[in-house]
Amino acid sequence: MALEHAILVSLLEKPGSGYELARRFERSIGYFWTATHQQIYRVLKRMENDGWVDARDVPQQGRPDKKEYSVADLGRAALSSWLHDPIEPESVRHDLAVKIRGAAFDDPAALIREVERHRQAHRDRLAHYLAGEERDFTGPEAGTTAPETPPDAERELQHVVLRGGIAYEQMMIGWLDDVLATLARFGPAH
Repeated sequence: MALEHAILVSLLEKPGSGYELARRFERSIGYFWTATHQQIYRVLKRMENDGWVDARDVPQQGRPDKKEYSVADLGRAALSSWLHDPIEPESVRHDLAVKIRGAAFDDPAALIREVERHRQAHRDRLAHYLAGEERDFTGPEAGTTAPETPPDAERELQHVVLRGGIAYEQMMIGWLDDVLATLARFGPAH
């Protein structure tokens, strides 16, 4: 996937400025596709030049005007084409897994702190995902729809991606618990 596709999806969900896009990447899309502010602005400029997005100046009081981007017909066509193209299943590239295997040739117990750090990062991300799910999809503030209401594809697909993130974090925490239990069986310099 290219950053362009992630930007198109975000802009179709809600038009916004480069700054607003960068904030969305930090809060949601960035957990699945990361980009720096500079990358987002650079790609937005290229997408505007290629006719994939339209930009309009939005006056602001007390601040410089901002550019608000929305998806143009060419951008929608590019996203549609990409959505219909097959992609290869992702390969896992996991530095920590290689470190764990390599620990057999050093001191396995020395990795405990590093694995605990990773586990905490996954616990923190899981808590963030669960809070977002409660806020946006399952809690009292999320709003409910009547049973006869037709499904909302945008909302349901956002939720299924979030559930995938939740499942991934739960799997990682379970695996890291297993790694910690295995490492604990080895003393220093076994």
